Amino acid sequence: MGKLQIDSPADAVPTTAAAAGGRTGLDWRTVFAFPNPVNEYAARITAALVVVVAAATLLTGWGWGLALIAAGFWLRVLFGPRISPLAQLSVKVLAPRLGRAKLVPGPPKRFAQGIGAGMSTAAALLLAAGLAPAAWTLLAVLIVAASLEAFAGFCLGCAIFGFLQRRGLIPADICEACNNISLKRP
Repeated sequence: MGKLQIDSPADAVPTTAAAAGGRTGLDWRTVFAFPNPVNEYAARITAALVVVVAAATLLTGWGWGLALIAAGFWLRVLFGPRISPLAQLSVKVLAPRLGRAKLVPGPPKRFAQGIGAGMSTAAALLLAAGLAPAAWTLLAVLIVAASLEAFAGFCLGCAIFGFLQRRGLIPADICEACNNISLKRP
């Protein structure tokens, strides 16, 4: 079969008023678009940067580090790599230096970022509530998950996404490339 075909959400979004049926103004779908496909190497580098920031936060006990980590995850979930400083560093500076790209479906990566956003936000809220041991434990779990992605190439959030999709809890049309094994053959 042919190469892995993954359409970008931006491809389906009208970018001009004429293409949008005469509508003018901001198209919110483009604001909140997430890239599809995603460069696996850039995602792994971003995960490694998260590990560094999270480990520094855990070792120093600086609570504001949790807020920064959570904000970074929320920026990546909502806007893709366009606004997140860590993702920008990965996508624009570090990954291009590798001189190669491995494209993987975007929806599982966005799902994984959502899990990271939820975990880091929960950790920040736990710390704010005076439950520091629970906050630091949750951050340690986040470090393990990000380390799996960064250093072993295993995206725990992506695995959960696949499990949920196979069970029908995530519709097949969210990620056709994830669901259709024939699209994965070289």
